[in-house]
Amino acid sequence: MNSQQDMIPAPNPATYDCDERAALAARLAALAHPARIDILQHLAGVDACCCKDVVARLDLAQSTVSQHLKVLVDAGLVRLTPGRPRSRYEVDRAALAALSAAIDHLLDSCCAPPAGRRG
Repeated sequence: MNSQQDMIPAPNPATYDCDERAALAARLAALAHPARIDILQHLAGVDACCCKDVVARLDLAQSTVSQHLKVLVDAGLVRLTPGRPRSRYEVDRAALAALSAAIDHLLDSCCAPPAGRRG
């Protein structure tokens, strides 16, 4: 999945095709690790930072943090700006907002009574 080209689908999981459901699942899977949630929360509190800044905050090896950042970038939740001497990472707030809306709609649709039992 190329995070630069993939767009978060419109927040209506009930109408998603197979590819859109897979994209939603991939974004949710990227959040399925406590370290990635911690990294995302850290990035949300700053404009942008390099991997070294994240390593300094977490008790993880640089290679581990780099891999977690790659997962978040590949899922389209974090943007990577390559640079010299250091690349910068920042939260893609629009992608997170779209994911939040999709999750809200998905959970609302799952909590609604079956069509035959409404009323």
